[in-house]
Amino acid sequence: MRRILPLVGAIVLVDTLFFAALTPLLPHYAHELGLGKAGAGLLAAAYPLGALCGSIPSGIVAARLGVKPTVLVGLSVVALTTALFGIAETAWQLDLARFCQGLASAFSWTGALAWLVAASPARRRGALIGQAFAFAVVGALLGPVLGGIASLAGTGWTFGAVAAASLALAGWAAATPAARPEAPQPVRALFDAFDDRRVLLSVWFVVLPALLFGTLGVLGPLRLSQLGFGAVGIGAVWLITGALEAGNNVGVGRAADRYGPLAPIGVALVATVVTTLLLPWPDNPYVLAVLIGLAGIAFGTFYTPGMTLLTHAAEERGLDYGYAFALVNLAWAPGQSAGSAVGGALAQATTDAVPYLALSGIALLTLAGLWRSRSFS
Repeated sequence: MRRILPLVGAIVLVDTLFFAALTPLLPHYAHELGLGKAGAGLLAAAYPLGALCGSIPSGIVAARLGVKPTVLVGLSVVALTTALFGIAETAWQLDLARFCQGLASAFSWTGALAWLVAASPARRRGALIGQAFAFAVVGALLGPVLGGIASLAGTGWTFGAVAAASLALAGWAAATPAARPEAPQPVRALFDAFDDRRVLLSVWFVVLPALLFGTLGVLGPLRLSQLGFGAVGIGAVWLITGALEAGNNVGVGRAADRYGPLAPIGVALVATVVTTLLLPWPDNPYVLAVLIGLAGIAFGTFYTPGMTLLTHAAEERGLDYGYAFALVNLAWAPGQSAGSAVGGALAQATTDAVPYLALSGIALLTLAGLWRSRSFS
């Protein structure tokens, strides 16, 4: 475990580093290429759409060949596509590079998290997933900084450095021992898991924050830009938000182990209802920046307990962890894509308030449904 957690943490950190680097660059690409909110939403949605396409193949590779080959495929292709994004010059090239990078990242995440959970005791699973997600949030934290650097130093050299880091991680993973599956499970086991209510509940708590972050990731930086923040300022907002979210994930993981995964999820739902109700209204960029920070903490609270809930359900069903985390990608990708693309298009057709208030209503209905079913008891 001492060797696996740092490796898994580094993998998800580098992956989210590139994913989050788009945030401060989005207004630049929208202006230079004339994308508009809908086009910017499509660019932001390309990555999770790729992750969606890679979710089931990554689970099959992990369940049949093992976690290490899955990670190596992901890291190698991530390196290539990150370098290509850095030199892309047109909208379709950017969209395609982001799509392929998202597809590769599905392999990285599925292999890395399955590797971690398979080596961890059940009583510490929430804490370890929380620590891994803290690494991911640090990547998301540094990503906007990277985007700010790229806006000044150039995307080619900046993203080329990230590609080199991904290749270095592939070498580290190749040198780390990993068990191979003794009895590979058929793909049907993955689809049969959808008959389990606990699995569906876990999957929803990956879809929901993905919807929330997808919408915030498009509307937040564009609104801050309208209110006078540049790429560096926007990057700073996401930097501070990520720092708070990273610390929060560690505590949330421990709370999920001690009180059960649904306890922190209930707190996250209440906080999400409040923050999404408030996000559309500030005309002061600093007030909006504070609200974005609070929203990021609320939205990020779902992931660790949601995935902990999923791993417990998978263990009880005897489902391979590779398939379990393929479900995570299968859930996260459409949520992130819909949040980015639909949220951006809806805001362009109406106002920012419409997608935010719709998400607040969804969170409120989820909270009411859990309360009514007594899932917290």
